[in-house]
Amino acid sequence: MTALVKLRDWLTAARDGLAQSGVPDPMPEARRLAEFALGLGAGRLTLHLGDSLTAEQQVALQGALSARQARVPFSHIRGLREFWGREFIVTPDVLDPRPETETLVATALERPFDTLLDLGTGSGAIAISLLADRPTTRGVAVDVSAAALSVAGRNAAALGVADRLELVQSNWCAAVTGRFDLIVSNPPYIAQAEMADLSPEVRDHEPHLALTDGKDGLECYRIIAQQAPAYLADGGRLMVEIGPTQARPVCTFFDQAGLIDVAVVRDFDGRDRVVTARAAPR
Repeated sequence: MTALVKLRDWLTAARDGLAQSGVPDPMPEARRLAEFALGLGAGRLTLHLGDSLTAEQQVALQGALSARQARVPFSHIRGLREFWGREFIVTPDVLDPRPETETLVATALERPFDTLLDLGTGSGAIAISLLADRPTTRGVAVDVSAAALSVAGRNAAALGVADRLELVQSNWCAAVTGRFDLIVSNPPYIAQAEMADLSPEVRDHEPHLALTDGKDGLECYRIIAQQAPAYLADGGRLMVEIGPTQARPVCTFFDQAGLIDVAVVRDFDGRDRVVTARAAPR
């Protein structure tokens, strides 16, 4: 017979276990694991601290805790990640959408666009967020990974934009046709030499294909600068997310590609985050 355990005692033990596993902020992590495993709404955990846990609840809590102690990201345990005010399905096949990527979405929405191309779409978070906020826009999202495109398709359907988003398996622009008012990308930009320093949640559980080019972290920008301008409509915009130290070389690539109005946008922490440019008049 399973011994009775009160939720407050489970939280204390979970906090200690998470701390021993090196998980940052172990008590907040324990609390959100409990909220998820017990199906409690945000802020309601405190009302149940004195509750005795059923055997089924203990099994659910232990499963979530064991995964988190193994440094599985909470988003993978939950299967969802919030981005731009919406919930996106995430799996180990796609990069988790990050808050800093919202800078790219916000910058894109500053001007109108009717057609959109997302290069390396992953979960589809960028393209789907843009289409959801622009109900008359149509888009194409490409990724070299069929598994990632499957996740993007599920998100597009769940968030009501599947009829306006074409998903294409493509190595960058290889299978792309047409011209677009806006091209966006959050490409792999971590240098191979930096991979070992990433947190276990990222290094061990997110797809390396979406994290690094296996080189200096700039190779994908070289490719985008070479290929994307040919797919921009007259006056069309190109914008890419960058690592905080990459603005200068990426701006140089865009200048050399004949793009104009090259500029850098900072994120909410004041770090260089997005490089934007525009197609020169033809």
